[in-house]
Amino acid sequence: MPATRSTKKPAVKAVKKPGVRSSAKPAAKSPAKRAAAPAAARMTLAEAMRALEQAGSAQTRKTYLRHGAQEPMFGVSFAALKILVKRIGVDHQLALALWETKNHDARTLAMKVADPARMTSGDLDRWARGNPLRMYSGYVATLAAEGPHGAAKAREWFASTDETLRAAAWTLAGCLANLDESLPEAWFLTRLATIEKSIHAATNIEREAMNRALITIGGRNATLRKAATAAAKRIGKVEVDYGDTDCKTPDAVPYIDKMWAHATAKKFESPAAQERARESMRTRC
Repeated sequence: MPATRSTKKPAVKAVKKPGVRSSAKPAAKSPAKRAAAPAAARMTLAEAMRALEQAGSAQTRKTYLRHGAQEPMFGVSFAALKILVKRIGVDHQLALALWETKNHDARTLAMKVADPARMTSGDLDRWARGNPLRMYSGYVATLAAEGPHGAAKAREWFASTDETLRAAAWTLAGCLANLDESLPEAWFLTRLATIEKSIHAATNIEREAMNRALITIGGRNATLRKAATAAAKRIGKVEVDYGDTDCKTPDAVPYIDKMWAHATAKKFESPAAQERARESMRTRC
């Protein structure tokens, strides 16, 4: 059969003229085909311990030992810890692993990168008992106050026969005064009455925590400021033995006044409101 010629014209390619921009828009990439940004590599326990060891110094170790820290430790400054915290972010799995090393610096880092929402009641008990330093009891109390167990832990720790947990309860009461707006005013008034009645007879560790709780509760609102100031005046001077350190017991009345002056100068309604607007104490200090 003789071949027939096709009547279909061959496709003609568009020729782009010099100096003339094509009006055709490039096809948009499908969202499914876009390359996902690579996830930040998670720091392993070995890497974290290596970083802590490299950041340690003999002088910082000596300072921590004077304040009651216990070996093993590398002596990592708070400035170096802050750099590590920024690098790690929140990593609860790493926090638990760091805690289990029993290394002082590793445990400090653990409290800074832990997820408060994932801390169990048992974790909080163990971590509260395992902290010999005043500031670190504040870290555990802040973890409790930022998570779901705050008020319940305070009730349990107040009733404990362990003075470390009772002291932790007072530190936690102060954290709750700042962070938990749901607790009624009466709860804090009861705490103030207990402080006034028993602070001078309390153990050294509890006495220090009570005095700080008295101050912090005084920053919750105007009513509690008045109540805490009145209680502090009746209590008088509080003596706390800080050992071979330069730490001093803050005088509650002027300290409360100073907190309020600072907060109102910054246009906050209370020191507690100012604290809620700030980065968590665990990571900023």
